[in-house]
Amino acid sequence: MAATTHQIPVYTEPEKFRLDHSSRRQPIIYRHVQVGNCVEKWKSPSYLLSRLEDKPVKIHEVDKEQVDRMDFRSKNFKYMTISMHSLIKKVFEVEEEKNDDKSYYLRWVGDDPRGQTKANFHVDFPKLSEDFSLDQSIFFDPDQFFSSVLRISSPGIRVWTHYDIMDNVYVQIMGSKDVIMWAPSEAFNLYLDGDKSKVVDFSDPTLLNERFPKFNQANKWVGHLEPGDVLFIPALWFHNMKALDTGVAINLFWKNLDPGLYDKNDPYGNRDLLPGAKAMRMLDNVIRQVNMLPPDYRDFYGRQLMSKLESKLLLKDE
Repeated sequence: MAATTHQIPVYTEPEKFRLDHSSRRQPIIYRHVQVGNCVEKWKSPSYLLSRLEDKPVKIHEVDKEQVDRMDFRSKNFKYMTISMHSLIKKVFEVEEEKNDDKSYYLRWVGDDPRGQTKANFHVDFPKLSEDFSLDQSIFFDPDQFFSSVLRISSPGIRVWTHYDIMDNVYVQIMGSKDVIMWAPSEAFNLYLDGDKSKVVDFSDPTLLNERFPKFNQANKWVGHLEPGDVLFIPALWFHNMKALDTGVAINLFWKNLDPGLYDKNDPYGNRDLLPGAKAMRMLDNVIRQVNMLPPDYRDFYGRQLMSKLESKLLLKDE
């Protein structure tokens, strides 16, 4: 069956967005949002340097020829810690830090050297945050807030497809991005490794057909973000974004479910919900038990288990 490509709906009315974003559980782009003076002011690297504290930040450094296929398994990039001012100069290609061979992606900001504190844009960068304002009540209640993360990327950067366990909005401030998303029900077609898809190179159809034949069967949603656009990313929706030029954005996460379902020791907000994580550990034990059997018995009980999981857990199409 041929896959279907949907356009992510675009709203310009906050009330319609407010009503639909939580009930439909589908991605929505909220266009031309009032986010403060940041859209104009942050175009200038010298302005950013004057407002950003020059603290250490964790980044990905990748060869420019690899920017659209960063691979979390082969690690075709480097994890690095540099200063924020150095990152700005590199991303905006300020002459003294310009590198024609490398591109950069801001991975994490925090004063904790072990990276165990939650990101909070207004706390991490108080001067710069004065330029950014967003009516968060459109999206979530104040007591649901989890984190707000500053995103900075070189042109061309495409981060691997993954899902988040929390609802979040991606606020595009500078630059533009192309967005591809897949519903949670497409998980079987995305060749998962934990919370990420193994499919990182979208440009080679032969590779996709030979190594990942089911990937092209996955229905997808596509959209485009310009400065002042807000993308709603529902929890568990797989997403992939490509920066078409130098990009600056802010990503806000909130706990859309009962707080007791989340791991309290998770500063990044990307660990599976506690019942799901426990179930996966129990399943690992089940697999170990079945693997003690001869091959034909293992195959038989494996099919029994798969049938039971499908009948008891998976949602059925109407």
